[in-house]
Amino acid sequence: MCANVFGVLKSLFGKPFDGGKRMDHGGPQDQPQHPTEHQQPYHPQHPAMMRLYEVQKEVSTLGPQVCTFSGLQNDREYKRMERELTQLLLQVDQVDTEGKLELQGARKRAAQEVEGLLRYLEENASHPSRLAIEELSNAARQLLDERVVAPQRAGGVAEINDELVDALQEIILRLTQIKTEGRVPLRKARYRALTRLCAVQEVLEGRTPQQTLSLPLSGETHEAVNCINQVMVKVSMARSQLLALLMGLSGRDSCAHLSRILTEMQVELDALDVSGNAAIRNYRKQVVEEINGLLKHLDLEGEGDDTRRYDLAQNNSIREIEAVRAHVSHLREGVLRHCVTGDLRCKAELQSLLTHLDQVDTAKNPCIREARRRAVVEVQAVITFLDLREALLRRQPSPDEHPSHRAVWLVLGSLSDLQAQVLGFDGKRADKSYMILEELLTKQLLALDAVDPQGDESTKAARKQAVKFAQNILNYLDMKTDEWEY
Repeated sequence: MCANVFGVLKSLFGKPFDGGKRMDHGGPQDQPQHPTEHQQPYHPQHPAMMRLYEVQKEVSTLGPQVCTFSGLQNDREYKRMERELTQLLLQVDQVDTEGKLELQGARKRAAQEVEGLLRYLEENASHPSRLAIEELSNAARQLLDERVVAPQRAGGVAEINDELVDALQEIILRLTQIKTEGRVPLRKARYRALTRLCAVQEVLEGRTPQQTLSLPLSGETHEAVNCINQVMVKVSMARSQLLALLMGLSGRDSCAHLSRILTEMQVELDALDVSGNAAIRNYRKQVVEEINGLLKHLDLEGEGDDTRRYDLAQNNSIREIEAVRAHVSHLREGVLRHCVTGDLRCKAELQSLLTHLDQVDTAKNPCIREARRRAVVEVQAVITFLDLREALLRRQPSPDEHPSHRAVWLVLGSLSDLQAQVLGFDGKRADKSYMILEELLTKQLLALDAVDPQGDESTKAARKQAVKFAQNILNYLDMKTDEWEY
């Protein structure tokens, strides 16, 4: 859709517009030998063609805006673009084609292009995923307003604790799971929401430890302490304002205004004479560091305009993760094909891949974190498969082995075979093979539940481990088919 916008003129008229210059039709190569009414190409200066060219220029301007708009239907920008596109559609409809087929075809294609942009704009602004992003963002806004912003504005104390941080983390995880279908506006909307929530989370997490500091110092210690204490009060208010800005809860303040306030605090602290007193210097340093921590989150107004930010397929960390996944896929195929169990070199490669993944820079991006976590699960799935196969081969049960313990090992043998099928599974949840695997794994869990340890401690431990192993296989199968995207 977006790519077509920039080729509208060519698709409409078959040749590029010459910028208004008069074309030379005097040459024989430009004139048909036997012109007819419908064969004669229309001169670019024809009133109808000129009007369509003007419409095309406006479409070329609006097209990129429509293709990157990530808001909702009630946004002012949406209404502006919808209004301008509707006006263009009316202008196209008013073009007089004089009953000529070529002009009618050009007008029809122009109308289809404008209608396509209108449809694309509406589809993205009302897409279920876009509404889900907004719903989660609203839940986060309400949470922060009730616990932080509103109490601070009322002169009270913000309620910042682990419960609040955990609730925000849950919302962030749910945002990462929203499908965008590769649509740029939806990717952009999800990225913007995640960026702001992660910034809020960082501000809150940075604030929590400072509540336990033995600050502020007594004003009798030094004359500069009273000034630092006053700045601390301002910083607390600025923190609340920043959270309100990040979550769209502030109608009057702006990032630029808050940035000026925080910068003035820094200047005020820098002007203090605290020489010769290490405790006060350290106190001022902590306040300055907190101000710097707030300032770094004030550049989010233009966040997400760069495609590389929200199109994670271009992200270097994602590329690293994808390279690891490709290597894991190659190793997994070899393991399943040859049933390798004691190949220490294969295990060493897998362990090195885990180390590599641990070193991937996620830049605190929850989507990259999730991509790395999933890659780690893929590596661990192959390692546990190799470990269990090796354990089954080396197992030498004693004659007096407890019957319940033997029953657990029988289930583990079945789980190993099922895990091989899960590792090689490359379908969807709607596939019959998926349902069969899920049912067979569930039956193994029921079989383990039916094992009676009869007081045997080793059987209890083995059964517990086997249950965890079966659940991990089910979780891995679920992960492989959840159609997660960056």
